[in-house]
Amino acid sequence: MSDSTKVTLGYINGVHGVRGWVKVFSYTQPIENILNYSPWLLYQHGQWRSVVLQNGRLQGKGIVAQLKECVDRDTASQLRGAKIAVYRDQLPPPEDDEYYWSDLMGLTVVNQDNITLGKVDYLLTTNANDVLVVKGEQEHLIPFLEHVIVNVDLAQQRIDVDWDADF
Repeated sequence: MSDSTKVTLGYINGVHGVRGWVKVFSYTQPIENILNYSPWLLYQHGQWRSVVLQNGRLQGKGIVAQLKECVDRDTASQLRGAKIAVYRDQLPPPEDDEYYWSDLMGLTVVNQDNITLGKVDYLLTTNANDVLVVKGEQEHLIPFLEHVIVNVDLAQQRIDVDWDADF
């Protein structure tokens, strides 16, 4: 059975040149891994659509890509801000103790005092580490570090953390 769950890998954040190339902000590690997947699913204006990745490369500290349908700068500029996703079954299975961000979204976060802090709304990357943004009665920014994340139980839809409810 195919997994039709979409996993966001990045977004289009600009144009490159006059021949329809786009600049890509990639969430993958390393960032150029986003180029290993095609087709891409672009989300823009409330709709998903499939596009074929023709070419791509590292460009400085970022990624540039050429999409089959994108032949000029004007067409490329219309894609600015589009989310880039692939179907979950296009991705390799995560290693033990590794998770795709999409697996963590919506999980309930509970601290060592058995206080529910909320649910994972999204994750963000900092220079130091990834951070869970947990929304509940208040917002919590919880670093995704081994000594803070006690347990991730995908089956129970729960993350146990060593984190004070007042932080």
